[in-house]
Amino acid sequence: MYARLVTPGSRPTKVLAYCRCSTEEQARSGAGIEAQRAAIEQEARRRSWVDVEWLVDDGYGAGNLDRPGISKALAELQRGEAGVLVAAKLDRLSRSVADFATLLQRSERERWGLVLLDMDLDTTKPSGRLMAHMLSAISEFERRRIGERTKEALAAVRARGTRLGRPPAVPDPVRRRIAGERKRGRSYAAVAERLNRDQVPTAHGGSRWWPSTVRSVLQSAGK
Repeated sequence: MYARLVTPGSRPTKVLAYCRCSTEEQARSGAGIEAQRAAIEQEARRRSWVDVEWLVDDGYGAGNLDRPGISKALAELQRGEAGVLVAAKLDRLSRSVADFATLLQRSERERWGLVLLDMDLDTTKPSGRLMAHMLSAISEFERRRIGERTKEALAAVRARGTRLGRPPAVPDPVRRRIAGERKRGRSYAAVAERLNRDQVPTAHGGSRWWPSTVRSVLQSAGK
């Protein structure tokens, strides 16, 4: 008989196994997803997890949580369809301090577990929840320090009469095309592929678009 994992909310759970690898990382290593999956499978065998759903964001960076795999995972967790989110490494889940703190807060508020193998973090256990609280507090402190330093730096720049900001590096027609492609439902990867096919130069004159570059263009335009 297999053991069933139980979250702080004392409910039987399905485990969501999350893997991520950016296009650039995949091109360099070619084995990013496979290595993550192997690590999680080993942990699943150790803990006798049998109800595991795999969610993969292949070709996405971790600068934010706007990724289909992690979005689906968070939706299932919020609805109570799953109770644990596991990733092989923290940077596979997020490279943003603010986003990681948000995930920790959501896991506690919505009563689901977060397991990160490289950090030995497991919020289904009391020690893991204590560690999560400490990490969240440190993250909040660091965010406030960064915010204060940024305000001070901007005030100093304005005091010198320096104009802030810079003109957009991507031409307006390209921005409008990207926005239009997204409105038609195409993924970041599909938009990048079409731009590469049409040999549209990047912001800095390069010849290769990546899904993360397309996303950055839309974010800079506030779309």
